[in-house]
Amino acid sequence: MLTLRRLDNADAARMINGARAKAEEIGVPMCIAITDESSNLMAFLRMDGGKVPSSTIAIDKAYTAAGTRKCTHELAEPSMPGNPVYGLTSTVGGRMVVIAGGVPVFADGVVIGAIGVSSGTPAQDLAVAEAGVQALESL
Repeated sequence: MLTLRRLDNADAARMINGARAKAEEIGVPMCIAITDESSNLMAFLRMDGGKVPSSTIAIDKAYTAAGTRKCTHELAEPSMPGNPVYGLTSTVGGRMVVIAGGVPVFADGVVIGAIGVSSGTPAQDLAVAEAGVQALESL
């Protein structure tokens, strides 16, 4: 029998709030998604002004980060032609995202969930996602 560790609703709310605070600080309304360790959506916020297509992108960034156990930007180079995971972005119905803004959440070396953020530049998305993770880790 396996014992699973995962984010709970309070964790997801902390992450959303931490990410939202960073998005407000930098002045970019974001779409923010939290998934559990199995890439299932737990929480989502589209801030006022968040780009409509970014809703799906944020969810898919979190999906990718939890599923691969890697930050989404770390998958960009390996998924280029001739590299080990070329074609990754066409798998799972195109849900795999290799743009910055998806970050897995670890506890004791095990993925317990992920955050995905979209609506800004890749660097802004990543900074907001990292702020969400930091809000959880600061407990």
